[in-house]
Amino acid sequence: MNSRLSPTVPQSARPGLARRRVAMIALSSALVAAPITVAAPAANAAPGVTASTPSTVITPDREIGLTGTENTRTLAGYVGEDGKRVNDLILRSDNLSKLTAADRATLDKRGLKTVVDLRTGIEKTVQPNKKFAGVTTVDADILGQVSPVALVDLDQAYRAFVTDANARTQYREAILAIKDTAADGGTTLYHCSAGKDRTGWTTAIVLTILGVDRATINADYLASNHYRHAVSNDVLNGVTIGWLDASYRAAEKKYGSMDAYIRDGLKLTDGDIASLRDSLLD
Repeated sequence: MNSRLSPTVPQSARPGLARRRVAMIALSSALVAAPITVAAPAANAAPGVTASTPSTVITPDREIGLTGTENTRTLAGYVGEDGKRVNDLILRSDNLSKLTAADRATLDKRGLKTVVDLRTGIEKTVQPNKKFAGVTTVDADILGQVSPVALVDLDQAYRAFVTDANARTQYREAILAIKDTAADGGTTLYHCSAGKDRTGWTTAIVLTILGVDRATINADYLASNHYRHAVSNDVLNGVTIGWLDASYRAAEKKYGSMDAYIRDGLKLTDGDIASLRDSLLD
C-alpha cells in the first residue's frame, strides 16, 4: 500500500481516531436507517420572494416507483415564485445501493444526468451506489469534517449543516450541480443514506430558493416518516420537525435569515438563483 496515502498514525492519536471511527459508524447506522405529528409553522418564504399558496403535499404518488429504494420522490408540483410550479428535474432519494435494472431504466427515462451523493466515505463503502452509464456523480460529503459529537447527535448535526464551513461548501457544490444540470435540461437526483436528514436540508434550501412556502417545505420534510414507514418518535428511521428547525435557527442566528444564509453562507449569486428559478419553475 502506498505510504503517502496511508500514513502511520502516532500512538497518541489513535484513541481519538478510534473514537471518530466509532462515531462515523454510529452516524452511518443512524442516517442509513413517523409519523411524528407536529403543527407546521406559518408559511415563510425567503426574503424577496412572495409567499405562495401552500401546496398540496404528502401524497403517495410522489414516489416514482423504484423498488430498490424507499424514499425516492419528486418535488414536482409545489407552488413557488409567482405561482409557478416546480418541475420534474429534481428528485430526492435515499441510497442507491439496491437499485434494480428496472429502477435504472426508470431513472434513465426521466432524463437522469447527475447524482449528488451527500454521504460520508464510510457510508459509500458500506452501501456503494449502483453506477449509471452517462450519469455524472458529484460527491458532496456534508458531514466529513464535523466534530465526533455532532456525528452521533442529529440536533447538533442539523446545526452543523449551517455552521460547519465544509458543510456549507458541500451544500454549495450540491446546489450548483443541480443548477448546472437543470440549465442543460437534465434531471438531478440527490441523496444521502436514508434520504431524510442531509437530503431534507438540501430540499429545504432548494425549495426556499424557488419560493415555496415554509409550511410546504416542512410537510415535505416530515413526509420521510410516511415513505420510510417510521412509527411515531422513531428517531432512527424517522424525522422530527425540531431537527429541521435547528437548521433554520442556526441560519437565522449566524446570517440573520435564510436568504442571507443562501447568499452569504452558500455564496450563491443572483445569477445562480435566477438560473435555478428559470430552470426548475414552469
